[in-house]
Amino acid sequence: MKIENPWKQNPWFESVAVAQRRAQKRLPAPVYAALLAGSERGQTVRDNQGAFAELGLLPHVAGQAAERSMTRTVLGQEVSVPVLISPTGVQAVHPDGEVAVARAAHNRGTLMGLSNFASRPVEEVVEACPRTLFQMYWTGDRDVMVQRMQRAHRAGAIGLIATLDWSFSMGRDWGSPEIPEKIDLAAMVRLAPKVATKPRWLMQFGPRHLPDLTAPNLAPAGGAAPTFFGAYYEWMTTPPPSWADVAWMREQWAEISGTPFVLKGVARVDDARRAVDAGVDAISVSNHGGNNLDGTPAAIRLLHPIATAVGDRVEVLMDGGVRRGSDVVKALALGARAVLIGRAYLWGLAANGQAGVENVLDILRGGIDSALLGLGVSSIDELTPETLLVPDGFHVP
Repeated sequence: MKIENPWKQNPWFESVAVAQRRAQKRLPAPVYAALLAGSERGQTVRDNQGAFAELGLLPHVAGQAAERSMTRTVLGQEVSVPVLISPTGVQAVHPDGEVAVARAAHNRGTLMGLSNFASRPVEEVVEACPRTLFQMYWTGDRDVMVQRMQRAHRAGAIGLIATLDWSFSMGRDWGSPEIPEKIDLAAMVRLAPKVATKPRWLMQFGPRHLPDLTAPNLAPAGGAAPTFFGAYYEWMTTPPPSWADVAWMREQWAEISGTPFVLKGVARVDDARRAVDAGVDAISVSNHGGNNLDGTPAAIRLLHPIATAVGDRVEVLMDGGVRRGSDVVKALALGARAVLIGRAYLWGLAANGQAGVENVLDILRGGIDSALLGLGVSSIDELTPETLLVPDGFHVP
């Protein structure tokens, strides 16, 4: 009797952990390793997830609400679930890349974040999800940055995310995956032994559509898109921004678009206060998913002191380590307006394309609802720090 592959019969997965395992099974080793990327020993990557497990929930046995609400207004937009798509670069794990993710975000009623280093142009992504936030690094001169803002505005972006925390150490204790500058014959020959073990992954691209490792949103007007490493070189040779530069960037976006400006990568109370002074509309408490300075505490440890310090002067988002709906609930209880996810949806994308990303969002939504039910609250608006069991010394002042 022939036994069918259960994955082929049922591509749905029941947790983000299962999506990760399926992504690992499907992707060539260096591609999967790139999704796990964290700097140096990976201390921050581990703490981003582990810290959530230190927070407890105390459920009620009776009297729970029959209906629970998860809708919220974030950056002026109503979302059906307080989980946004964080911008991540070069989503070459699937042929449709960022467009598939954007469609999933649109179908699930949330916001899409598109990276400067994305593999698909902002125009295509906004068409797939009209509620797209465009993310920029501080890279290139000011005229170039203004041109990129103008392009994002013309495409219809509903906000700008400035990510300024990236220092990106190549020194990883487990080794950095090889990422070719471009997919040409030489790269194909060199990587063939690793890719040959995952024929299903390569076949989905088709013979004329190999993985795209360029950054079209960094292309000059009328010019060719740089490779990922070309874009990285531009970032490396751009002097780091000052707080005056942050204010300038915010002012430029206000003149061009007038839509929200988010500063991503805030990990200190004093920086959060400076961000308020610079006029930003929102901040994201983040350590770049462990890809920045290793040893930075988990984002969830930083969240409550920062949210308390800025009050209601700006919206506070958080990203880093979210894998379950209960993680989202814990972040909201500690002051986040919403969370952003990165690796979680990339694993869903690798496992099953657009449907896989929708699957991940559905898992998180279901987990949020389950947590709200157990806690006996009818809305995410009722979540407070008192909802949680927080151990002494958890928060980083």
